[in-house]
Amino acid sequence: MPVDFLLRNLRDLPYFRGFLRAIESRFYQEFELDSPVLDMGCGDGQFVTVTFDKKIDIGIDPWAAPVREAQERGGYHLVIQGDGAHIPVADGYFANVFSNSVLEHIPDLDPVINEIHRVVKEDGMFLFCVPNHQFLGNLSISTMFDRLHLRRIADAYRKFFNAISRHHHCDSPEVWQERLATSGFQVIRWWHYFSPRALHILEWGHYFGIPSWIIHAITGNWILVKQPWNLALTKRLVQPYYDEDSYHQPNGSYTFYVARKTKA
Repeated sequence: MPVDFLLRNLRDLPYFRGFLRAIESRFYQEFELDSPVLDMGCGDGQFVTVTFDKKIDIGIDPWAAPVREAQERGGYHLVIQGDGAHIPVADGYFANVFSNSVLEHIPDLDPVINEIHRVVKEDGMFLFCVPNHQFLGNLSISTMFDRLHLRRIADAYRKFFNAISRHHHCDSPEVWQERLATSGFQVIRWWHYFSPRALHILEWGHYFGIPSWIIHAITGNWILVKQPWNLALTKRLVQPYYDEDSYHQPNGSYTFYVARKTKA
């Protein structure tokens, strides 16, 4: 029976993040990630515990509180608090590296990608996903302002939403291919996912999800009652977007990349 990654993620996260992560969880199921594996930017470890049926060798993240939570969740053999540009292992240590919705938050990417290239073995895979060049254009509120010929307000909203999303990079595949090639990676496959309609659900969820933020601030949990009956209505809302053909969304707001180390 297929794993219901949607329910798994909705139990742990606000719905607007949960159904995006559920789609990404499915992508990793097609890859055999030989050990040792690095999760670059592991955060609190939630994604690993719902996505993989085995422990990941090492997770690294710069923030102390998420690192402690990742350690408590038990999805890694080792969690390191550290900078992605300075990973404390030998050259070529990892067979594979992945980084799920992390790189867009890093202002200076080149040192991080160079370091990932250093620590992955020859011909090792680097899997990651990021918002793309279509993300801002797919937002519903700014599109509404555009249609009303209120371009300055639309641009201000896009800037605002990018800021609250903490995005430093929303780049096209051409930009990523050049960036990765400079560091010695070859992009062997990529696809857009998460349709504009799906992004609208995520966008409005930032506002309707304020109660979840309050609950999390008080209790440390995003969801108080994690039983399927309590999540049934939410699941029904986002299920059509989880069921989208996520490999064929040419106007999708995010892109998944499969890259391979090509030279030392």
